[in-house]
Amino acid sequence: MKIYDVSMTISEDMQVYKNLEEKKPNIRVVADFSNASYHETEIQMNLHTGTHMDFPLHMIKDGKTSDTLDLSKLIRKVKVIDMTKVIDCIKDTDLLDLDIKPNDFLLFKTINSYDEKFMPNFIYIAESASNYLASKQIAGVGVDGLGVERNQKEHPTHKNLMSRDMIIIEGLRLKEVNQGMYFMYALPIKIRNSDALPLSIILIEEPYENNQSNT
Repeated sequence: MKIYDVSMTISEDMQVYKNLEEKKPNIRVVADFSNASYHETEIQMNLHTGTHMDFPLHMIKDGKTSDTLDLSKLIRKVKVIDMTKVIDCIKDTDLLDLDIKPNDFLLFKTINSYDEKFMPNFIYIAESASNYLASKQIAGVGVDGLGVERNQKEHPTHKNLMSRDMIIIEGLRLKEVNQGMYFMYALPIKIRNSDALPLSIILIEEPYENNQSNT
């Protein structure tokens, strides 16, 4: 059994969306053995920093929040799809030849996974692709960029997926993961009534199904 940790490591120098200083974690030691008999650290961090999932409230006024999370939607089989040859964005035409079925959970591996610094022109999911995924009635999608879209007016990709209760995961690290079937454990920190939750995600390879897909 092979296990992949596909979460971003939280640190003060990690890549953050658009390199915004306010997005960077602030990690501070508040007690150490010079002034106490114990060691403690605190962290201040935007919930959309690092690997995380979005909830509709992020883009839709009065949208659903973390209080509505069904954890079973994050512990399940997923398909990793190699999109490393895609330039600029994933469009509907990039998806037409893929075997996408209702209730699939898709993780798109792009060139984003190969850069530990923020890429201003990161690969994203275009509106046309989000329309196609919505028509396929998938359960969720994960991307290795810090946004599921980039500079699209009115955020149509987010809204197309969110309005259909599809899970959105951002900030995956898929460099070491090949295309194929995996079992995903995506575990969030429990935060009440939030527009996002940080995730720790591991993928476990599904060897039988991957072998079947190659025959």
